[in-house]
Amino acid sequence: MRALIQRVSQASVSVDGQTIGQTGPGLLILICAMAGDAPEQTTRMAAKIAKLRIFKDDAGKMNRSLLDTDGAALVVSQFTLAADTRSGNRPGFSTAAPPDEGRALYEKFTGDLRALGITVETGEFGAEMAVSLTNDGPVTIWLDDAH
Repeated sequence: MRALIQRVSQASVSVDGQTIGQTGPGLLILICAMAGDAPEQTTRMAAKIAKLRIFKDDAGKMNRSLLDTDGAALVVSQFTLAADTRSGNRPGFSTAAPPDEGRALYEKFTGDLRALGITVETGEFGAEMAVSLTNDGPVTIWLDDAH
């Protein structure tokens, strides 16, 4: 699995002009299931993200996690994180999980976050979405849980 995590003061996602998911302070998580990913990877990725110490403590140091801050997450599926740009100018996406597998892993990932006690809102898997955010920091982190 691959994830691009952004610490946000707010984020929202809309489809056809209608907001379908939003969060206040917390994380925007763009997530991509890769071909060959297994369900246990979603659990591992969710735990890693929930415990990642990227929120400021009272001294202003990044020392608190999403769990510590009672923050929320907006999770948006984004297969383009699988882009292979090593040859030519047109990205290839053959390393992304097939749609049915990708959807199942995306839904399991959001369920794993919820099981950790995190409030989660989502985008719509496979839809054309507009994502809006205010990146706090800015803090943006790339995670890749290769098999």
